Amino acid sequence: MRGWCAGLMIMAMALAAPARAADPAAEVSARGCAALAARVDGDEPQFLASYDDVDDEPALKGAAFTYDNALAAIALVACGDVAHAAAIGDALVAAATMDRADPAGRLRNAYRAGPVSGLALPHGWWDDKAGLWAEDSMQVGTASGNAAWAGLALLHLEAATGQRRYGQAAARLGQWAVTHAWDRLWGGFAGGIHGDGANSMALGWKSTEHNVDLTALFDWLKRGDARRWQAPAKAARAFVAGQFVAAEGRFLIGTLLDGKSANRATSGLDAQVWPSLLRNAPKEWRRALAYARTAHGAGGGVDFNDDRDGIWWEGTAQLALAERVAGDETAGRARLALLAGQFAPDGLVWATSVPRLTTGLALAPDHAQADFFYFRRPHLGATAWAVLAAQGWNPFTGVRLAPPLSPTAR
Repeated sequence: MRGWCAGLMIMAMALAAPARAADPAAEVSARGCAALAARVDGDEPQFLASYDDVDDEPALKGAAFTYDNALAAIALVACGDVAHAAAIGDALVAAATMDRADPAGRLRNAYRAGPVSGLALPHGWWDDKAGLWAEDSMQVGTASGNAAWAGLALLHLEAATGQRRYGQAAARLGQWAVTHAWDRLWGGFAGGIHGDGANSMALGWKSTEHNVDLTALFDWLKRGDARRWQAPAKAARAFVAGQFVAAEGRFLIGTLLDGKSANRATSGLDAQVWPSLLRNAPKEWRRALAYARTAHGAGGGVDFNDDRDGIWWEGTAQLALAERVAGDETAGRARLALLAGQFAPDGLVWATSVPRLTTGLALAPDHAQADFFYFRRPHLGATAWAVLAAQGWNPFTGVRLAPPLSPTAR
């Protein structure tokens, strides 16, 4: 009798144990999918706020970064929640096809969180001290990589719904990059546009990350129109390939302002991890994952740059997914076990492990100091990447490694 009771007790203890002990991927997937779905209010077009706990930061309060929202839409598709993904996607369509300054469409880096009815409005806030409406020059700018991520989200939705309007809007974003960012002299695609109106300026530097994003976008668009997208896809991929330093087994972060001189001042995690996720990526590029683990490694996770002053949870999820894609399930799931413990009380994953994380990058082209930081706040983008890693979903190809890990489909 006592043995039977003991058996029941052991079974009860096993059932009550945290899910991460048995399958951290399932826990991260279930919690992350639920957190993203809870952020979407109905099925009307809308943007989601990127951060929580930012009441003291007007530049972040209510800011819906395009990149984060694109990631959230892709992650929701991976969760099987196409309806909620479409609500974000419809806002991206509005932003991609009509802009306050350009009827042809110019995608901003950040919009106002909330419903989108007609024109999508860039993020801004009332500055009581100055007595004026303020906007952040970076937020109202257009980064090539952000346009690519929005396009990838829309292509996911076209595949999930069969609605061509999503693919048409994605092609519009791809054309924007071809028209405004393609450097046919030195090769690759430049950073985009900083600022708005008379104060705007073209960003001459080129990012390995941005060119990876655009490679993925153009590769996907090629499925429907190979002739139109073959050349830009080849140009973006060639730039990425040119940034791989075989002798060091890593990628450079990109170029300096002139668009041709190598930038060796810092290392970016996404530049190391994302290339191996591309369709038909050379296996040699996976060597950069080992470099990322060594140069960016911090406490079982990874840092944004190579000063290793803390853990960047979004990047840790990125590496986890890349490791799984490369066939290293042990390493990928070990990082998912860490991520399972990084959900904030509000449901989102923390951005960082420390109060302030350096990136080695500047927020604006005229800033002399590296003033771009991540802070320990609940983050939409980190949550979306955690879901993608747990689901084994490659956002660059729309391909899943394995069946869904939790019953989240709607």
